[in-house]
Amino acid sequence: MSEPTITPDLMRISWGPQHPMSGQTRILLDVDGEKVHKIIADLGFTHRGIEKILENRSFLQGIVPIERMVMIDTANIGLGYVMAIEESLGIEVPERAHWIRSLVCELSRISSHLYAFGLQAESTGYFPAVFLWTTTDRTVLLDLMEELTGARFSYNFFLPGGVMKDLTEGFEDRVIEGVQYLRKRFEDYWTAMIENIVFEARCNDVAVLKPEDAIRLGATGPVLRGSGISIDVRKDEPYAAYGDLDFEVITESACDSMARTKVRYREIGQSLNMMEQVANEIPGGPIRTRFPLFTRSKPGEVYSRVETGRGEMGIHMFTAVGMNPYRVKINSPTLRNMYVFERLCELDEMLMADVPVVINSIDPWYLDSDR
Repeated sequence: MSEPTITPDLMRISWGPQHPMSGQTRILLDVDGEKVHKIIADLGFTHRGIEKILENRSFLQGIVPIERMVMIDTANIGLGYVMAIEESLGIEVPERAHWIRSLVCELSRISSHLYAFGLQAESTGYFPAVFLWTTTDRTVLLDLMEELTGARFSYNFFLPGGVMKDLTEGFEDRVIEGVQYLRKRFEDYWTAMIENIVFEARCNDVAVLKPEDAIRLGATGPVLRGSGISIDVRKDEPYAAYGDLDFEVITESACDSMARTKVRYREIGQSLNMMEQVANEIPGGPIRTRFPLFTRSKPGEVYSRVETGRGEMGIHMFTAVGMNPYRVKINSPTLRNMYVFERLCELDEMLMADVPVVINSIDPWYLDSDR
């Protein structure tokens, strides 16, 4: 890390790691009064070595620790790892299992976006009601996940070759009830948050990320789509049942903090539509193929991609002869988007009061970067 340059006009201050808007990381700001000239994201406060843990666990044992990367979006993270195993070992997945996987992933995505909404509302400094709403409404999703998987956060539900168990009796009806409830609630979210004059003042025209800069800096997920770039792994390289589901890739053209928030808002609507499609159209059949417990891999190399709530996550896996991955490298979306965040003050004028708003428009999960 570079040493601060002492000048009469520039001061380096530490933002975190205890600050409520920066979580488990430290952010260094070079400021001139209220204006931010440089941002340094000092990551690594909670590094846990998950990649090395995966290399010392069997393929099945690795499903548990990798979900700890992002506890708010464990389904999408876990699916990326399981898909890498399936590609490496040449395992086919039944069609019904693909549909169940998509349903669970969209439940997880909505839960992640709701959490992001709550933090974004808190960062703007107005009513805490929205955070309480998102926390309450997430229980609808968590109740469904608990019924299906037996857990509310870390599910360990995806297995190489399929899923742990089938949908419970009447589960499709309860999914549709949850969809109908959340659709009504999101009308309230739009009025209370997106169209709130305080929220608009704090987010409109703040931290503008132009399309060419988003591509150049490697942005991903809602951060990239908030700059008008229509890229989504679910659509570009369909996996699970996404090739059979009807949904749109959401983009916004304003390129500011409000645009990134609106992308997440509208993506929830698409996720609710997909949940309804799965509940109404899921095919019958088996939910998994047989996966021998002591399967030994062959030497090889695979790369799986999934679209998590924060963007594209890649799993680069090398295998040798054995029951463990030889090497695993994870390309996490938070690490990429934090690189973008560091440079936003260089692309657009930013004040210290804007920092928490901009951070939460990026929606980082620091344990994702500190894997």
